[in-house]
Amino acid sequence: MGLAFSFLGAPISWVSSAVVSCFSAAACNLACKSCNCNNSVATRIGFSIILLLNSMLAWIMLSDWAIKQLEKITYDYLHLNCQEGTCYGFLAVHRICFALSFFHFILGLLVIGVKDTHDNRAAIQNGWWGVKIIGWIILVVASFFIPNQFFMFWGNYIALIGATLFILIGLVLLVDFAHTWSEKCIERWEESDDNKWKYLLIGSTVAMLLASVILTGIMYKFFAGSGCSLNQFFITFNLILCIIVTFLCIAPVVQEANPRSGLSQASMVTIYCTYIILSAIANEPDDEMCNPFTRSRELQLKTNLPNDLQSNSRSDASYNAIESGVMPASALDDDDDSHDDEKNGVAYNYGAFHLIFAAASMYVAMLLTDWNNIKTTGSEELVIIGQSIVAVWVKVVSSWICLLLYSWTLIGPVLMPERFEDFY
Repeated sequence: MGLAFSFLGAPISWVSSAVVSCFSAAACNLACKSCNCNNSVATRIGFSIILLLNSMLAWIMLSDWAIKQLEKITYDYLHLNCQEGTCYGFLAVHRICFALSFFHFILGLLVIGVKDTHDNRAAIQNGWWGVKIIGWIILVVASFFIPNQFFMFWGNYIALIGATLFILIGLVLLVDFAHTWSEKCIERWEESDDNKWKYLLIGSTVAMLLASVILTGIMYKFFAGSGCSLNQFFITFNLILCIIVTFLCIAPVVQEANPRSGLSQASMVTIYCTYIILSAIANEPDDEMCNPFTRSRELQLKTNLPNDLQSNSRSDASYNAIESGVMPASALDDDDDSHDDEKNGVAYNYGAFHLIFAAASMYVAMLLTDWNNIKTTGSEELVIIGQSIVAVWVKVVSSWICLLLYSWTLIGPVLMPERFEDFY
């Protein structure tokens, strides 16, 4: 990360040594073909790591902490005299996230139409990691030479649209996963006649419904006191919607159109939307004294940044390990084609993959800037993320849209059975 800062104002010798170091590492990666990840899972893990690193860099750049630390490390030999919006703050976040979005946009154009790994362009997706990482770093550095006016337009319009698109895609995938989870458990139960799948489905359904009730009670207890009418509305309206979709999924007319719909899908959607509402009201500004977490969060600001970075890095690494699983070492062996799982067809659409990652980078930018409502600071304090009324409404509306999408999957087959007969 310090490499990106060094390009902005470092002496020639510093830049030269950094460039040589970077290219040497890239040359080693390119020389060792074992680092050329041609496995579809390994490729997705690689791009996820780049997104994680880019997001961490953007988060650090919310304040001038990184710049001061760089000057401190060089014993004041390096002085970066830059104003907020140029090297740090609101626009710096958009610069870094724009670089990654543009990076994925270029890659998406290069791999459009790739059907299998026999296409030479598949190597762009699954290999050449040294070149891609260097290209990403160059784009991050180059973004700091683009005028601020461009990023004012980018942040207020393009990134906003891309982030909204990313949220919608995520909600669609969530609803799809809710249906897939239930159907897979039922299929495994019917095929193997093993009751563990039945108990797993019933147990998870009961647990998620019970958790939704508990979270709702917690919200009423701590966030819906006297004078907190907005919180009361959020909690009550979410409760009403969740009750509606729960009864709707077991309605006879819905069951007739889609026999596989049931409480399992509804419980997953309900717990997710209830959690989103809790996250929204737990991060809202405490203007009405309705958020007991605000004062404790203010105390956490006194924690130094390195400790916070270590904590977040551990949690993010754990999450990626759980989601991605353990990558077999053979997946990194470029000389063994037996692990090429895309010889007869790609595992996913390459172009759509990069479109989603570009939108994800825009979403990260909007998240870090509280949807362009961030108040940056010139001190070494860590900037709070998500504590604004704009971020609250984004989460609340997202939960409503999720419930609406799920309701449509229940009502749609009833209203237009011919359109949904291929799905069910």
